Amino acid sequence: MNLDTMPLSRQVDFVFNQLEEELLHSLAGTVIIQIRNNIVGKYGVRHNPIESKNGEIGEAEQGMTREQVQAFRKMAVDSIRLKRNWTHGEILYDFSVRSGTSTWSASISFESNYNLAAGMFRYTPKYAQHALRETP
Repeated sequence: MNLDTMPLSRQVDFVFNQLEEELLHSLAGTVIIQIRNNIVGKYGVRHNPIESKNGEIGEAEQGMTREQVQAFRKMAVDSIRLKRNWTHGEILYDFSVRSGTSTWSASISFESNYNLAAGMFRYTPKYAQHALRETP
């Protein structure tokens, strides 16, 4: 698979396809997608699948169903249209399943980030600045 030629929305679809089994039965968490030059670099899920109450590990509540994971995937792909004018950063999809109901919710955060060292400005050591001032 060549990510250079694949639109970002298709890459996000691929990410959610890869994470589907991990998202199944999850109660809450965050899907993290790191982007560089409009290409997905790293991705993963931050969650804790072990439920503990009063210091006792017990049976976990029912988390996301396969249908909810598919709806989450569609929402994530559709959200890429909201990404504007940046090529480097992270997308965070926070999700949770409401206890005792069949509903779930999600929120999306886009974070752009750039590396100044790759830009046109470079750090000049202090001794070099001093030498520059003394030249005629």
